[in-house]
Amino acid sequence: METITWQQFEQTDIRVGTILEASDFPEARRPAYKLTVDLGPLGIKRSSAQITRHYTKEELAGRQVLCVVNLGKKQIGKYMSEVLVTGFADENGDIVLAQPAAKVPNGSKLI
Repeated sequence: METITWQQFEQTDIRVGTILEASDFPEARRPAYKLTVDLGPLGIKRSSAQITRHYTKEELAGRQVLCVVNLGKKQIGKYMSEVLVTGFADENGDIVLAQPAAKVPNGSKLI
């Protein structure tokens, strides 16, 4: 595995946000939801997330997640994703969300 410097790591801006809403994304190539995420002082951002195997839309509202906020926007079909919601692949390759162990203020930076 290639290593990076501490300065390179510090360039990745990972913040906590609360999912306000999840909706279907039928235009996506792989099953996904459109998410609206409250990142506190960074504002409300949108993301596309392939998390349909482990989560229903209804149970996502109110859940805190870790988001990379400085990757830039990504066009996914007609939808503009503004942040990357992070997670881990399980043994089947399905995504499990990365979350703080306890509630923290929206916009808090991973340090």
